[in-house]
Amino acid sequence: MAITAKDVAELRQRTGAGMMDCKKALEENNGDMNAAIEYLRKKGIAKAEKRADRSTSEGIVGGEVFNNGASAALIEVACETDFVARNEDFGKIVMALLAHRVQSTAADTEAFLAEPMTGSPSESVEEYVKAAAAKTGEAVNVKRTVRFDAGANGQVGMYRHHNGKLSTIVQVTASSPEVANHEATKDLVKYIAEHIAATAPIAVDRRGVPAEKLEAEQRVAEGQAREAGKPEAMIEKIATGKVEAFLKDVTLMPQPWVRDAAITIAQLVTDHGKKAGGEITVDRFARLQLGAE
Repeated sequence: MAITAKDVAELRQRTGAGMMDCKKALEENNGDMNAAIEYLRKKGIAKAEKRADRSTSEGIVGGEVFNNGASAALIEVACETDFVARNEDFGKIVMALLAHRVQSTAADTEAFLAEPMTGSPSESVEEYVKAAAAKTGEAVNVKRTVRFDAGANGQVGMYRHHNGKLSTIVQVTASSPEVANHEATKDLVKYIAEHIAATAPIAVDRRGVPAEKLEAEQRVAEGQAREAGKPEAMIEKIATGKVEAFLKDVTLMPQPWVRDAAITIAQLVTDHGKKAGGEITVDRFARLQLGAE
């Protein structure tokens, strides 16, 4: 039976055990949730880590740009209270985990937690987090982490909100290394990262929006049109118009720039490409806000 991330998350919530322990328990018990819980209780893991099932709604989202602007990483580290989140020791824990993320090329959070911790290879990142939880007296979790590597023709920008609870990164590709490293391109990625923090788009453009999401929006719009008594012959056209308006609102490129609503992000990218002497394409972005999915 395939073990999914959702299964692991549920077992973590129910037992308070670590991610890797939960995954192993499910694998050892063919995905049987109750048997996995019993397995963890027999091992003493669930009791030993009961702190981990507490609510972790506070914390810090750390971020760093490195490799001369070609790479960036974000990490969301959660704890129970704002008091601990603002504590210097917790800040050092986040910085240590971020420093490891800069060295790590792990594809996802699970792989990241399984790696040997930088500076302490005898323990995994997850074990380091467990030890941090013991020091703080609160549950401490690495909830999400992401890393972008843009390459020679790329540039990555970051925005980090002053309260440490929201950070964004954006990656662009330019028509040449010279354009990628131009000051106009460096300004652009900072502007876009700031904009993403403010507007929370769901994709770069319509190509990044899942087909099922568009189909659902179309069905909702058609239902609304029928409820409003619109002629049947006009319903599809009306719904299509509403979907287009939805895409303008939730995707990055057509959005009005937060600093100047007279221009869109697409126009901002074009203008800065011209300033840099070439063309720029927005590839992807990540937005980590504490507690948000």
